[in-house]
Amino acid sequence: MVDYDGRLHRVYAAGRGLAAESLQGWMRAFAAEVTERRPLTVLDLGCGIGRFTPALAETFGGPVYGVEPSGEMRRQAVAGAAHPDVTYLDGAAEAIPLEDASCDVALVYLAFHHFRDQAQALRELARVIRPGGVVLLRTQFADQMPDLFWYDYFPSARAVDAGMYLSLAETRELAERAGLEPDKQPVWLDVEGPRTFSTAYERMRVRALSTFEHLPDEEIEAGFEAFRKDAEAEPERLTPAYEAAMLVLRRPSS
Repeated sequence: MVDYDGRLHRVYAAGRGLAAESLQGWMRAFAAEVTERRPLTVLDLGCGIGRFTPALAETFGGPVYGVEPSGEMRRQAVAGAAHPDVTYLDGAAEAIPLEDASCDVALVYLAFHHFRDQAQALRELARVIRPGGVVLLRTQFADQMPDLFWYDYFPSARAVDAGMYLSLAETRELAERAGLEPDKQPVWLDVEGPRTFSTAYERMRVRALSTFEHLPDEEIEAGFEAFRKDAEAEPERLTPAYEAAMLVLRRPSS
């Protein structure tokens, strides 16, 4: 497990912040998977510093609950991502501090692999989502991992990342056992696009990705030295663009 109350909360905004156009792209992608009715009550589970939480309130027009177990990440959300329709709550995925059938939509954005008990977390999601509601599970799958360009600099990272995630079949099976109906296939989204090598290096050098918590120091040092040299040699070179996977889980209406 990764300690977001340690080093990571201090660098998360610098390394994982979203440009306005990317954020709006995600909102359009989320809205495409839910009912057109408004307002909707939304749960942002594992909301971190609130990257998405205020935008969810603007997009869906109702109250949004950002649930986050890390006190330091949550404090940043309260200070930097406040919104009149947003409430940040201390809570874990395995014990969501909301009433039964209280939400229309739940977003789980690259947090599922951090949950201590994923089966229990899915049962909790099924509990708090109203019949006919959806869970937007933005995650990776061990059998469908993207071939990220920066793996070339950190040879162990590919296996580390794959080891964090379940396969698509395993994820679907857990969701079904929890009483949720997963769509047959994930939605594949190209929302964030490429970055220049110089921008990518500056974002990654702060090590806001949890992957780096599992890599040896010598590999990190050597990898960033090689990455820095490439970024200085070709600062405007574009990184590849990758499609992101999102599996939609639906709570049956009856």
